[in-house]
Amino acid sequence: MLKNPSLRSLLIQVTYAATWTAGILFACTLAFPSLRLGDIIGLLGLGSVAFGFAFQDIFKNFLAGVLLLLNEPFRLGDQIIVDDFEGTIEDITIRSTQIKTYQGERIIIPNSIVFTSPVQVLTAMPHRRTDLAIGVDYDTDLPKAIHILLETVSHVSGVLATPAPEVDAVGFGDSSIDLMVRFWTLPQIAQVRQTRSRVILALKPACDRAGISIPYPIRTIYHYNHHHEGEEI
Repeated sequence: MLKNPSLRSLLIQVTYAATWTAGILFACTLAFPSLRLGDIIGLLGLGSVAFGFAFQDIFKNFLAGVLLLLNEPFRLGDQIIVDDFEGTIEDITIRSTQIKTYQGERIIIPNSIVFTSPVQVLTAMPHRRTDLAIGVDYDTDLPKAIHILLETVSHVSGVLATPAPEVDAVGFGDSSIDLMVRFWTLPQIAQVRQTRSRVILALKPACDRAGISIPYPIRTIYHYNHHHEGEEI
């Protein structure tokens, strides 16, 4: 039993068209006994070649739509990125894939583009990781800072306990030691965005209470006087 309504509709239409075609061919052989079935098929073959050249883009989208419906690399409600478009899938037909962007716009993408382009399915997995960079002062006790960041992130609403959050030291910046806070959320973009905001709002006061400084870039400028003693200025 096919669960995809678009695929069910496609199979019904194909079966209907095939039945009518077979019936017409059979009727022609009865009405014109001198006309052989092979001749009819040959004429249909020539006509289909010309028809195919004229409507090759339509057939390309049709075939891509059939393959997408059969393989189901994504489903209705999934959030995807294809080319420069990102949004939630609203409909998949044999001609196009329709998505709704996060700004409320509707984008209709031909299936041939969807089928031949890399598609990032954001909601394919049950959870999704966010990486949040934060810098701390060079005088910071790093083990203590990492412990505080982990404790804070673990108690933020929306952050999943499994997989567990992590904090890694990733580099020496110009004015700070760079840390990366990694945590997992549900895969929907709204969950990712809202949880990231809550994490930021929780980390800042936690660092303030612990005396952990989050420095801003500082540039030191040295000025040298190149005039020698005895020279007029």
